[in-house]
Amino acid sequence: MNRSTCIALCLALCAILPTLSSARVIRVGPDGDVQKISEAARLAKDGDIVEIASGEWRGDVALWGQKQLTIRGVGGRPILIADGKSAEGKAIWVIRNGDFMIDNIEFRGARVADGNGAGIRFEGGKLLVRNCVFLDNQNGILTSNNEKAELTIESSLFAEAPKQGHLLHLLYAGHIASLKISGSRFHSGQNAHLIKSRARKTDIRYSLILDGPTGTASYEVDLPNGGQATLIGNVIGQSVATSNPVLVAYGAEGNAWPSSSLVLSHNTFISDGFKPAWFIRAWPKQLPAGFRVHTFNNLISGIGLFDYGLPGIHQGNYPVWSSAFAGKDVLNFRLNSLSWLRGIVGRPSIEGLDIGPTAEFSLPIGSTERSMPEKLMPGAFQ
Repeated sequence: MNRSTCIALCLALCAILPTLSSARVIRVGPDGDVQKISEAARLAKDGDIVEIASGEWRGDVALWGQKQLTIRGVGGRPILIADGKSAEGKAIWVIRNGDFMIDNIEFRGARVADGNGAGIRFEGGKLLVRNCVFLDNQNGILTSNNEKAELTIESSLFAEAPKQGHLLHLLYAGHIASLKISGSRFHSGQNAHLIKSRARKTDIRYSLILDGPTGTASYEVDLPNGGQATLIGNVIGQSVATSNPVLVAYGAEGNAWPSSSLVLSHNTFISDGFKPAWFIRAWPKQLPAGFRVHTFNNLISGIGLFDYGLPGIHQGNYPVWSSAFAGKDVLNFRLNSLSWLRGIVGRPSIEGLDIGPTAEFSLPIGSTERSMPEKLMPGAFQ
């Protein structure tokens, strides 16, 4: 190692050490360092960890303006109830522009006058949401249009959209760089969509996106501006009371990104009732010439159109009756032990890229890594 390299490393270390040494844990609760979440949001410095005690927190909304922060619930999941309050008229929490990790927090009842109240309003930077719950919010998470922002959601629940209001999505990502979802569950939408993403890149894996008997959602997954989208290993299902026959919509509002493609591999699609579904719909006239939709090794339960009008490669996709599942009523969408579809498909790839599953959704939320055999079954479970 030469002298200039040593000097550079020493300078970098000197820059990091003050941050590490000054990082602290701020405990929020009756016996904590502070008694209100909003006070912790005001006092926290970059690099701190904020720990919130379990229990109900009513009307204690917050703006988080730090550049790097970890916020987590301890001793059980704390429940944040909006109770008519909002930060900046936007959300229970507003994340301004930093690198944040939020773990084990529940957000309920966000309402604001313009109808866009959110559990979390994410405005910029990088946000990782893990083990969180979003119930009865006008939007669970709503992002701003920031083309550098990155949102990652792991092992979280979004449900129970309000019955009053218009276009209340469980999750709405605007024009951001990327949206990644894994091991999460979405259900009980009301007229709007379970997931709506305008992101440049959308990646949804090993999740249960099933509206359920109390839901009336429109699309289960809406990708209105195209972009590069990948859906692997999900259960995607609409209810009997759906307000729209389409489950996955792509490009309905026109292309917004330099390239657009949609890949769906090893998903299980569900449409209950006798109304024909349109499982995947794209709008070719709205998308750039040469866009493709590729589907591999998916299961389709219900009557309707699957790959109709979709330019691309379609292989290993099979229709099944609902009786083919081991226990649909208890959300067990594995094929039963006698299924003739066992080991019938190979591991999919496209242009040399492996697009096969490496994990499966696990109830109630989360995913489990699996060692996959060489020969697979179609659908989300092996």
